[in-house]
Amino acid sequence: MLTMTGEKATFCDGIARRSFLRAGFLGFGGLSMPDILRLRSANANDAQTDANSVIFVELAGGPSQFETYDPKPHAPVEYRGEFGVIPTNVPGIMLSELMVEQAQLMDKLSIVRSVHHPSNSHDPSSHLSQTGYYKRGPKGGQSSADTMPCFGSVIARLRGSNVSGLPAYVAVPTVMRNGQSSYLGKSYSPFETVEDPADPDFQVQNLSLVSGLTAVRLDNRHELLSELDRQQRMFDLQRSSTALDGFREQSLELVTGRRARAAFDIQAEADTLRDAYGRNTTGQSLLMARRLVESGVTCVTVRVTGWDDHRELARGLKNRGPAYDQGMAALVRDIYERGIDAQVLVVAMGEFGRTPRYNRDAGRDHWGAVMSVLLAGGGLQPGIVGASNSRGELPTAAPYRPENVLAMIYRHLGIDPELTFNDFSGRPRYVLEEHGLITELG
Repeated sequence: MLTMTGEKATFCDGIARRSFLRAGFLGFGGLSMPDILRLRSANANDAQTDANSVIFVELAGGPSQFETYDPKPHAPVEYRGEFGVIPTNVPGIMLSELMVEQAQLMDKLSIVRSVHHPSNSHDPSSHLSQTGYYKRGPKGGQSSADTMPCFGSVIARLRGSNVSGLPAYVAVPTVMRNGQSSYLGKSYSPFETVEDPADPDFQVQNLSLVSGLTAVRLDNRHELLSELDRQQRMFDLQRSSTALDGFREQSLELVTGRRARAAFDIQAEADTLRDAYGRNTTGQSLLMARRLVESGVTCVTVRVTGWDDHRELARGLKNRGPAYDQGMAALVRDIYERGIDAQVLVVAMGEFGRTPRYNRDAGRDHWGAVMSVLLAGGGLQPGIVGASNSRGELPTAAPYRPENVLAMIYRHLGIDPELTFNDFSGRPRYVLEEHGLITELG
């Protein structure tokens, strides 16, 4: 089960994740944003003019395929659950009755009902879904740091942001479970909004000057650091330390420039649109994601927690399902109405599905053997891909793995998954070893 206490979330495997400021400007005594932006590789595709972007919605905990995108209305009740089905605007396609708003956009959705992998554990499974690799290390890598870089960090490393003055990789409101940069270096970890975009007083504090630090004083410190840097280089024969470089300049632009503050200013959205997304954390986080990619951020991840329904699944989904359905439908509708649907690829997935049969606590347990994944936009062919058997236990057609979903993301952004980076041991590692595409999506 998922429990929430402040900013801490604990899943049934006992692994806790507490949000903290991983990136941002805290004054030149604690400047961390340059570490996020520094040392972008010479191999980075800085000349990339393609404005494509991705919004990845992490359905943390693992949503049930039955109560979302692959209902089984003819299965025995202990399999199908207590919810019914709803027809979509595409004849012959049904979704769970909880997905009522998305059902009316089925002609714009691509649903893969046959994604699978062999793990039933949160941490290795989410690592697989976000990096394309299982974790290495004791106990299957559980509780260890990311052993491979998340796709967002790969994107930051190879693509950078679509517009200067903005981060390439942003996490709303917090980083995914395995959403860090591993051996690529913390330069490519995400910029986190940290605060809840649904909060009336929402503000990305990372983008404001600390109290008492004016723009004039900031400029003075900037000049001082430049002088210190020149002196440092006199002693730095290896030229490996540069206290001020182009990435610090980018950090200063984030803080002193208008572009980033405007991109994160969700209050600038019309009240009617904010209402359409839903005045809740999920809805406003999805709206923030759309705002960011439209402004020039290349990759935005949105963490939607609470899907670890081992107990009283129906009650939990009655509370959580409508907010997710409303927000996701609003996001898809929004990118189409704005004419950016070909440029923006939306992906929503968890780390696995749920067990076909209800357990004795009226919940469903972990089930990697089959899961459903939603995609929208990105110029993909809408419709249903693959199928599971009559009780939602296993794929029966077009079986795919999480790596294939990641391959679709990389293709959309023009990233070659056969590129390699050296890991901590110096061994070259592919961006993806399994990089086949979901061919039915076009």
